[in-house]
Amino acid sequence: MAAAAREDGARGREQGLRGCEHYDRGCLLKAQQSCEECSTLFGEYYCSICHLFDKDKKQYHCENCGICRIGPKEDFFHCLKCNLCLAMNLQGKHKCIENVSRQNCPICLEDIHTSRVVAHVLPCGHLLHRTCYEEMLKEGYRCPLCMHSALDMTRYWRQLDDEVAQTPMPSEYQNMTVDILCNDCNRRSTVQFHILGMKCNICESYNTAQAKRISLDQQ
Repeated sequence: MAAAAREDGARGREQGLRGCEHYDRGCLLKAQQSCEECSTLFGEYYCSICHLFDKDKKQYHCENCGICRIGPKEDFFHCLKCNLCLAMNLQGKHKCIENVSRQNCPICLEDIHTSRVVAHVLPCGHLLHRTCYEEMLKEGYRCPLCMHSALDMTRYWRQLDDEVAQTPMPSEYQNMTVDILCNDCNRRSTVQFHILGMKCNICESYNTAQAKRISLDQQ
């Protein structure tokens, strides 16, 4: 049997398999970072829990996530409610949703929790891959799940205020009001109809949806 094992090892080396001369057979061995005999390094990074070998990317193992993540570790913290490692600048400054990391990205439908792509936390608390978030902004500004604004739109809303003021509606529409639902504050209000957008009376957002139209003549 020992002779067969040596033959297997020699055959493996002839075929260019990775390892060192002390790896005599293609069987399951105790995972470790280097060879006990010659100190050949199998990976710059090794996790004894995940048995992960890799190049050094400042990885660290997160016990709460249950996996290794690309660091450096000091730049991240684990949010127990979101159940995900997030950038330190989000600590205490993001909206938490229970186990939100266990949901798939609503853009690409791929897993977020185990992804190597950094997760982006929207103001509403939902998560997207950072790359998916950047692509989404090319087409729109709303969370694909709840329609809440995905970034601070205050400056754009003020620009829209100016455009609305400079664009009077035709006389047949000037006495028309609209019931709207705001996607940002989730409140209802009645506002004057305008083709460029209906501004929420409560939070001053234009991220609104028309509920129904009311003519002032009917009031």
